[in-house]
Amino acid sequence: MNTLLSFLNMGGYGFYVWSAYGCVFAFLLAQWFFPWRRWQHYLREQNKKS
Repeated sequence: MNTLLSFLNMGGYGFYVWSAYGCVFAFLLAQWFFPWRRWQHYLREQNKKS
């Protein structure tokens, strides 16, 4: 358990490292989610026209 906590702490820089990973993950999630939502909206509009 001590090894895991030491890894997560990363020599005192753990907060900065893990928050950077979190920001990148959030950005990648947004890069997937917003175009998907726009595509779903487009498909609904196309189905209404048919």
